[in-house]
Amino acid sequence: MLPFPPIVILSAAIRSEGKSTLIHTSKNWLFKAPGDIDRIEACFTGVAYGPHRHDTYAVGVTLGGIQTFDYRGAARHSLPGQIVVMHPDELHDGRSGDGEAFRYRAAYIRPTDLQDVLGGRTLPFIDGGVSGDPRLAAAIDALLSDLDRPLSLLESQDALVGVAGALEAASGGVRVIRRASWEAARMARDYIDDCLDTTFSLTELEQVTGHDRWQLSRDFRALFGSSPYRYLILRRLERARALLAEGLAGAEVAAACGFADQSHFGRQFRKTYGLAPMAWLNAITPAHDRSIRV
Repeated sequence: MLPFPPIVILSAAIRSEGKSTLIHTSKNWLFKAPGDIDRIEACFTGVAYGPHRHDTYAVGVTLGGIQTFDYRGAARHSLPGQIVVMHPDELHDGRSGDGEAFRYRAAYIRPTDLQDVLGGRTLPFIDGGVSGDPRLAAAIDALLSDLDRPLSLLESQDALVGVAGALEAASGGVRVIRRASWEAARMARDYIDDCLDTTFSLTELEQVTGHDRWQLSRDFRALFGSSPYRYLILRRLERARALLAEGLAGAEVAAACGFADQSHFGRQFRKTYGLAPMAWLNAITPAHDRSIRV
């Protein structure tokens, strides 16, 4: 199938000549955009990151090269202009498909944020992880077209509505969770968010929500893309990333975020992000590396 034509994300870089050149380099870099939504632009050569999973949607567009990843039992390949959508808690990796540099933009969206739009419907799933759907392209462009500034609150809300609608449309349909079960899952989520430093079990979540622990666990996964325990670990790791960026040492971060020790923290970090904590920290650049030239 022919790749979907490059979307508006590239238009600012190419409008004067109608074409662009990607400068291939052996140096890997990652730029994190400002704002509440986790948005990045990255360039990698070879193996970018090992097998890992996270509890967010990863939605993005390939800007240059061949973006290759193993996903749901098969190798997937995304060419410039194609859309990548990875479902929460799905194991995947990332690498160059031809040995040269590949470059992409991506946003990592919490299922909890999408549920504010979906209203209790199950999370949409895009088969295969690579799409040329123009509805997805337009929605993702609204999130990723400008990484040099944070999105305003209204802008980010509109973008999330657009992404949720496009994911539902492209997935071909979702099912509705009973409202009582949806509310119980939300109560459990809020409890976890408030108790990141404590130890608890499904028994406590059952007592807080008034719902059977096993049904609650199933509904939680259907609505938010991961188990309650996995959700807890991811929230702790989010806090850990912020502390690493502030300059705290790994042992201090581990203790502050509820991990047993630095080794436990490192294993969970690599399992989630595909990189060791310091490798992740070293990949972040303070300014946008503009390697697309007019």
